[in-house]
Parts: sequence; C-alpha cells; structure tokens
Amino acid sequence: MPHFIAEYTDNIEQAADLPGLFAKVHDYLDATGEFPLGGIRSRGVRLDTWRMADGKHDYAFVHMRLQVGAGRDLAIRRKVAKGLFEIITAHFAALQAQRLLALSFEMSELDAELNFKLNNVHQFLHGQG
Repeated sequence: MPHFIAEYTDNIEQAADLPGLFAKVHDYLDATGEFPLGGIRSRGVRLDTWRMADGKHDYAFVHMRLQVGAGRDLAIRRKVAKGLFEIITAHFAALQAQRLLALSFEMSELDAELNFKLNNVHQFLHGQG
C-alpha cells in the first residue's frame, strides 16, 4: 500500500501523460518515508462512457484517489495528501490552461481488519540492496 488510482475521460488520454504522473507520484510517496516502495502501485482507468456538466462542451476530468493502509495519524495523512495534490495540480497545469478540465483527489484509509495482502515484491526489493 498505497494505491493511486486515476479515472480519466477518454478525450484526454494522450495529453494527460499518466505514466509521467505516476512516476512523480511514486517518487513522492517513496520520498516521504511513510510507504514501502514495493507496495506503491498506480493505475489509470479510462472512462469511455461519461458525461460532465451540461454535456455541451469538450469537458474533461480526472478523479484520483490514494488508498493507504491503516495506522498513520491524521497529520501525516494530511501532509501526504496536500503534497500529492500539489504534484497533481502542477502536472496538469498546462493542460488545464488549454481546456476545460476538472481535477479531484481524495485520500482514504483502508480498514485495518478487512484489508488482506500477499506481496513478495518487498522481499525482492530488499534483496536488490
């Protein structure tokens, strides 16, 4: 954990540069020291069927969320979320200056009791030393 998920409208697929955003997200989350690198994952979900506002213009949106495992206090989560939203807004600034684009971001903490994981990537990364 954490998982970063970006749902985006199909009309900005190329211009959004999600691989570039994901690289920034991973670098930032790793640098916080709060999350193990082997658990950081990002994915984009292209939305082919959607509508925004009055539907009369070439609108676009990206809704992003960061899901983290339980156990970090609110101050840490707030700091991480604010820093991540700064990265997001900077990443999309040029695109938002060119077109109608709504950005939204939320961070949620998964239930400590009902969140199950099995991951051998951590062990692999530690062996890379």
